[in-house]
Amino acid sequence: MPQFDIYRNPNPDTNTLIPYLLDVQADLLDLLTTRVVAPLHTLKSISVPLRHLNPVLEVNGERLVLSTAELAAVAKAVLGEPVGNVRSYRDDIIAALDFVFAGI
Repeated sequence: MPQFDIYRNPNPDTNTLIPYLLDVQADLLDLLTTRVVAPLHTLKSISVPLRHLNPVLEVNGERLVLSTAELAAVAKAVLGEPVGNVRSYRDDIIAALDFVFAGI
């Protein structure tokens, strides 16, 4: 499960406003049964993204907001198959994670 892979949100209660989950966990930890993910919100659900905390990523032609403040561990089995990868946004994603954990 490569870092920065994107998965469809399997939760029917939230997948309208949060259509995808982004795997942010390092590949080195692939032996674990869980992956750390951050939700990708629609622009409608986070209308004013915070500059350093919520980078806007394009996924399958749709602009989505990464909510790094909502990190969660999810069982690998729940994630299913990836539908994309946003490695091209690596610097923005890592900067947002740094902002969450170190305030920089």
